[in-house]
Amino acid sequence: MHPVLAKDNVAVVTGGASGIGLEIVGRLVALGMKVAIADLPGPALERAAAETGALGVAVDVTDRAALEALKVRVERELGPVSALFANAAIQPGSDVFDERGTWGRVIDVNLMGLVHTVQVLAPAMIASGAPGLIVMTGSKQGITTPPGDPAYNAAKAGVKAFAEAVQHDLRGREGCRVEARLLIPGFVWTGLTRQGRTEKPAGAWTAEQLVDF
Repeated sequence: MHPVLAKDNVAVVTGGASGIGLEIVGRLVALGMKVAIADLPGPALERAAAETGALGVAVDVTDRAALEALKVRVERELGPVSALFANAAIQPGSDVFDERGTWGRVIDVNLMGLVHTVQVLAPAMIASGAPGLIVMTGSKQGITTPPGDPAYNAAKAGVKAFAEAVQHDLRGREGCRVEARLLIPGFVWTGLTRQGRTEKPAGAWTAEQLVDF
């Protein structure tokens, strides 16, 4: 267990109202951390906050101003952020020539939303001089880039490159105690990946298994 993930430290989880993000939130709360769930407004966010006791904040990660407001609110109500889980993502499907019209939103959320989340929240973590952890959720599809969903693959490949760049930058800063890590899930059975299926394939992990690992 990373030492930052400790009682009374503050964590922010984007995309924390469902799937992998919600499982992360539950684990952090169980550790005694003060957790903010950043997700789109609606019943899922309200339910997640009520069930976990975390602070629910309605945020679209493609809106940088909303992320700035998130930072201010979390620092005011919970304290300085020690752990950031940049996890928000969508997977509506895509094709090479964008006949479905999904490329823009996928890149905006899965890549640029993550980039903006880190750019907004990480500087204060660095400046504090305290230990910190940034975890960015990538995907096996960003590594192996299988055919079938090129927009998602491209976005997650970009997340891999960005995570490596962030860690390189942090490692070179004198006195910096913040680390960046890339989480690379394989096939995890969540609402994001079900895509009409009603039964979990034998080879898929649950979100619980992923977070255990």
